[in-house]
Amino acid sequence: MANPKRKWSKSRTGKRRSQWKLSAPNLVKCPQCHALKIPHRVCKECGYYIVKDKAVQVIKVED
Repeated sequence: MANPKRKWSKSRTGKRRSQWKLSAPNLVKCPQCHALKIPHRVCKECGYYIVKDKAVQVIKVED
């Protein structure tokens, strides 16, 4: 069974773990209501989705 030859220092472990980070979601403006939304998803504010450069209401959103 493979075992490490020597102990990794805490600074070396920290340098490796420093790359573990979350990225912020990419947001775009909805062309229908101009609210921020995730691209290629239905807008939660108005329920519209862009299909072949045309806005189509996919779900009904009640006020």
